[in-house]
Amino acid sequence: MRITDDRYAGERERLDLALRLIRLQARTHIITFCTGFSQDRVRKLYATYFKHRDEQRVKRHRGKSPSSVEFFVRNPWTQAEASLLAHLFAAWGLMRILPDLRATPCRIADAVSFGQRLCEAYEEFRETNPGTAISFEHAWNLLGALTEREALLLLDCAACNAFYVQDALALDGRRCPACRARRRPRQRNRGAPLLESGR
Repeated sequence: MRITDDRYAGERERLDLALRLIRLQARTHIITFCTGFSQDRVRKLYATYFKHRDEQRVKRHRGKSPSSVEFFVRNPWTQAEASLLAHLFAAWGLMRILPDLRATPCRIADAVSFGQRLCEAYEEFRETNPGTAISFEHAWNLLGALTEREALLLLDCAACNAFYVQDALALDGRRCPACRARRRPRQRNRGAPLLESGR
């Protein structure tokens, strides 16, 4: 009986994670990686729980996940948000920030635990940045770019010592997005608020 209960609990945990990932608009390949479910089962879950319910309508993305790192440094706002998300990755045990600021992946028991932690980190990020352009798919890409491909780096700002995300191939004078923004003339772009005034 206990074996049956454990098996049911594990299946329920994977099901809950799959539905959570669908709500966050994760692509099918991410859901299958984290849950072990087949692509066909993911599609059936979406059709059963979301497709015909207007109040829970969730957009499904097809094709490959975004992989460009330029997205994260395209402007000070996005770069600052990516930096916050990187800190949340560390807080939720998805990566470790070493003394030299290299980011390395943490050992996680299984794919379900990994998926749950990634959801927690991203959902906490969205709570403080509800209007962000960084999607769950971007978050997946950011974690890989920091810990596996090393296409992005964590640097410490020479002016304020804050850690921030930067393109590994870029030269920025070691200034974080906030410090770079403060050095710019106080001119308002068309329809864009000044950084100092908040969002």
